[in-house]
Amino acid sequence: MTDKLKKTKKPSAAEIKIAELTDDLQRTRADFENFRKRSESDRAAAREAGQASAILKLLPVIDNIERAIAYVPDELKDNKWAQSVAGLTKSLEKSLESLDLKRINASAGVVFNPELHEAIQFEEDATGDTEVIVSEMQAGYTLAGRPIRHAMVKVTRQ
Repeated sequence: MTDKLKKTKKPSAAEIKIAELTDDLQRTRADFENFRKRSESDRAAAREAGQASAILKLLPVIDNIERAIAYVPDELKDNKWAQSVAGLTKSLEKSLESLDLKRINASAGVVFNPELHEAIQFEEDATGDTEVIVSEMQAGYTLAGRPIRHAMVKVTRQ
């Protein structure tokens, strides 16, 4: 019978206060944990945005070097200086790959994907159901799996 009396006994003011403070503490801890996770997420997003911004400023340099290499006269193809300029592009791309930057595959015959490719030319006279890439006009890149610059391509139907 004494157990029943203990169970039905009303909590004291101190016990009520302790319960309230315990609830407040648990909510505060949960709020702080949510804040910490949100802060980490915001920092990661800011770091990725800064990285993407810096890389986007470098991509035109890579494009210009690639164009220069594509138009090297035949008599200079074996020139050591011209070869070193070509090596410069490869070195720069390897450095950017270490930052998780990857070139989008936009070679001829690849199926057109609007999430990765931007069609800037389209062969109107072609018939078929599947849109495929004819040629790449400008390289596109993904950073950490997300496109930061779409590949500009010429498309046809097959």
